[in-house]
Amino acid sequence: MLLTELDQAIANTQAHLLSLRNEQGHWEGELSSSALSTATAIVALKLVDAAKHADIIEKGAAWLRQHQNTDGGWGDTTISKSNLSTTLLCWSALHLVGTSSPAAEAWIIARTGTLDPKDIAKAVIARYGKDKTFSVPILMLCSLCGTLGEKPWRHVIALPFELAALPRTWFGAVGLPVVSYALPALIAIGHIRFQKAPPAWWNPLRWLRALAWKRVRPMLKTLQPSSGGYLEATPLTSFVTMALAGAGDLDHPCLPLAVEFLRRSMREDGAWPIDTNLATWGTTLAVRACRSGFASRLRSSPSDENGLKPELRTWLLSQQYRDIHPFTNAAPGGWAWTDLPGGVPDADDTSSALIALKSLVSDSPQRALRNTEDSKKETLRLSVSSVVETNVLPGIRWLLDLQNRDGGMPTFCRGWGTLPFDRSTPEITAHALLAWWTWMEDLPDDMQKRIVASTELALAYLEKTQAPDGSWHPLWFGNEHTPDEMNPVYGTAQVLNHLGGSEALSAQATALIQNGLTYLQSAQKPDGSFGGDSASPVSLEETAVALHAFSHDRSADALVRLQQATAWLLTATCHGTHFPSAPIGLYFAQLWYHERLYPVIWTLQALKSARRRLSEAE
Repeated sequence: MLLTELDQAIANTQAHLLSLRNEQGHWEGELSSSALSTATAIVALKLVDAAKHADIIEKGAAWLRQHQNTDGGWGDTTISKSNLSTTLLCWSALHLVGTSSPAAEAWIIARTGTLDPKDIAKAVIARYGKDKTFSVPILMLCSLCGTLGEKPWRHVIALPFELAALPRTWFGAVGLPVVSYALPALIAIGHIRFQKAPPAWWNPLRWLRALAWKRVRPMLKTLQPSSGGYLEATPLTSFVTMALAGAGDLDHPCLPLAVEFLRRSMREDGAWPIDTNLATWGTTLAVRACRSGFASRLRSSPSDENGLKPELRTWLLSQQYRDIHPFTNAAPGGWAWTDLPGGVPDADDTSSALIALKSLVSDSPQRALRNTEDSKKETLRLSVSSVVETNVLPGIRWLLDLQNRDGGMPTFCRGWGTLPFDRSTPEITAHALLAWWTWMEDLPDDMQKRIVASTELALAYLEKTQAPDGSWHPLWFGNEHTPDEMNPVYGTAQVLNHLGGSEALSAQATALIQNGLTYLQSAQKPDGSFGGDSASPVSLEETAVALHAFSHDRSADALVRLQQATAWLLTATCHGTHFPSAPIGLYFAQLWYHERLYPVIWTLQALKSARRRLSEAE
């Protein structure tokens, strides 16, 4: 009976996922509306030209007032609990537009003790530690909005924007206080802080920074993508915009495009998302889910293969970067999370693109070979070979070159290492391992040897970072309901799913996989579901990735747990027809979003793997 239910739920889920594609045949997804983004956008637009953007500013402010939580604070999404960062930003933004919020003030006082600027600054800095990527922009916005007292800039830490003039290869050595992709914020916010509170006249930094600004100022335009949005992200673009406007640099050449990006990004209801879209990331995950075992043979048109349009391969290949990236100095060969010009190549998206590409390249031609005359077979084989040479090898090499000395994989840049988003992280490391081993047999001998050596280092890193209870903590997906806002269930499940995605790879990681499964067993709730840990609220996302991980366990006890998780997921999704999202995604620093595609994709993948495991057990 369960297998029959599974078959129907798989068909329903895949049909729903396919229905979410755009007209071009790929997925753009839909990111949650963000109070944080909305607050930063209206502040930026008001400081640039309050009269010209009055309608948009008021619409955004109205959305903030409407979505204030009942406790007086704001969360990162409309279903998130209140947090200090977003509440400070929204409170300050509303103050700038003339709206007081006693409830927000009471919420802040309950967390910081007072509204004294020193206490607010201390609490913000404590939340982020030595990483200034977000603490300094928050305090800058509060200063610009008038919520940090009469001498606000003394509470905003100075950023060494003059370092941006150094060669990019030096950045890891000089120890920038912001992560690699926040270079525009370092420049713009560093400048306004210097202008508002410069060092004493006798301090050499005063003269150095005054001279450096002339050289660094044009970089903001050089780094700006054609869309106008830095990283396609509303917060980063807003912070750069408000810093320049607050410094009186209204004639800066990057401002017109940045302002246009912010205006264009506002949604109909007055809110802004955290980023424009995760099209490349969502599409590669969707392809992998659709092409995984027990695929439902759905066809939305005669030209579709298993529901996927043939032109999808061309689209994915076109997203690969062919030039050195101006933001991070990344070499050619990687993929970013979005198909828009503001993306930055990173290890997670490059790994997912390579894995998805394997099925798009090899599956379709091989099927075609069986029904093709001999004269055309060699052409199809050459097509696969061409993709390997032109796209796969540069992508694999890009990942291999990114590996840190500790054996792990960072997100963007090798060797920066000291700040959270530039350090090695387990789930991205395991993802890169799966990408390497997915293409292992198609690669030349010298590349295979590099992969073998890099695999040994990566597995040693995973062993070192696995907690005594068997869990791993991921970087880019957290849970706001756990005590430390980490998500060991997601992190552990995804490491296991990546390691278990290749037989040759999983055979080298037996002990790691077993220890990880032991942790997941301890984190499963009595009804079969999962949250971020054993005590946090459940979600479709976490239950789905954990269920998929259970399919790698062949023990009798694991089969029972898999059945429990499967039954829960069938009920929670109404047999593949209902997919409420949870704020699981982590962006910037302890900031949350949810994405419409995540629960659908991971449910489809989980149900297919459960179906395969249950059929094997019959």
